[in-house]
Amino acid sequence: MSSSATPENHSPAPSVAYRFQCIGCASASQSPANDFRCPQCGNLLEITDPAWKTPHGNPESLKSLWRERRLLNQPVDLSGVWRFRELLPAPTTEDLIVSLREGDTPLYELPRSSRSTGIASLYAKHQGMNPTGSFKDTGMTVAATFARQAGFRWVACASTGNTSASMAAYAARAGMRSLVLVPEGKISWSKLSQALDYGALTCQLRTDFDGCLRLLQELVKRAPVYQLNSINPFRIEGQKTAAIELLEQLGWESPDHIIVPGGNLGNSSAIGKALLEMHNLGLLSRLPKLSVIQAEGANALVRTLRETGGKQLVSVEAETRATAIRIGNPASWQKAVKILQVTGGACEDVTESEIAQAKAEIGAEGIGCEPASAVTLAGLRKLLRQGFVKTSETVVLVLTGNLLKDPDFTIEFHRGEIPGKSNDAENRRLDSFRHPPVVVDANLDAVMQMLQRAEQFIPTSNA
Repeated sequence: MSSSATPENHSPAPSVAYRFQCIGCASASQSPANDFRCPQCGNLLEITDPAWKTPHGNPESLKSLWRERRLLNQPVDLSGVWRFRELLPAPTTEDLIVSLREGDTPLYELPRSSRSTGIASLYAKHQGMNPTGSFKDTGMTVAATFARQAGFRWVACASTGNTSASMAAYAARAGMRSLVLVPEGKISWSKLSQALDYGALTCQLRTDFDGCLRLLQELVKRAPVYQLNSINPFRIEGQKTAAIELLEQLGWESPDHIIVPGGNLGNSSAIGKALLEMHNLGLLSRLPKLSVIQAEGANALVRTLRETGGKQLVSVEAETRATAIRIGNPASWQKAVKILQVTGGACEDVTESEIAQAKAEIGAEGIGCEPASAVTLAGLRKLLRQGFVKTSETVVLVLTGNLLKDPDFTIEFHRGEIPGKSNDAENRRLDSFRHPPVVVDANLDAVMQMLQRAEQFIPTSNA
């Protein structure tokens, strides 16, 4: 397991200097350690504005270039991430790029939710439509590319499920081996099955996600294994492209609000980083407010902001059915705090029943998502009640994972096994979204009877 091993069919790549900077003490680094921590203060490193290349041309020429690439058939242009390569770190040669044609995910209008919230312009950017079913792929293509360039044979991650699926797929595609550390009994089998199918060495540890991550960071100091969690700054660079793509889909008109689920907080950091870079380049005339929504049982960032003003992390013992964000000690909390402050965004938490209802509401649009994604709609309703979001504003919800990532949650909700609210009126509304399967005799009269019964609950309008 040598870190100097050469990837199959590739000669060793010459070293390329990248500019890394500590988010804490601002120390610069050319070659970060494999734990991606600052050697001076231990904080996370990030890639600053590219020192190795300057985007060519003015903002309009960049927009035109990116649009034209959608019509090309070169492998690098078929990726919705590498299509925006002027704003990404570049590998030494394009044939090192590890891609599964990630990105280019849809932006959906939400007409039913628009009517129920009163927001005329309400959209969902569905990152769950990526190759492995989550937003992780947009960052993994970049991070896996640089792992391959560095010659690593093994890559590894700690995961609540989505990262493991994505990493294992990209490692398999690159001819690398992958090691997955997951908390035993605390992730969806649907997600774990992906990692197994892609050939990962999977270890279920008797701890939570935070314990898995701590062990991984010790491992990479002792073994030539490349870490692919979101503390890896190349992951963040790739995940930036979701925001670039979103603005392109909106005709480069900034929405008023972008609302993101909050787990380990790498995604909100990446989207925020993209917004700042696009604004600095003149691609955006104004910054949207970026808000982060967490589950009530895994609300470390919410408590950090409320109790310390964002100066010191308040860790929690995370517990939520939204497994993708069941994280109590988020690694990128300082980056998220900065983005919230710079964009003027909010941070709130929502209950389990609010998540379940929001997920069903999104499903009623014909759009499926995993529970963690649904915190965005639940959080939007809370921000509306507070007056932070106005009905006249344009709002984009970022959906991070596919419905099939956690089908058990969906089945249990519709069977009534996920509890509702204490308020009877709210329970009736929640029950209106439940559609449990029914068993009937195999004859036409029985089916007609069920159809007639269901007709009584079909509204006369499209609301």
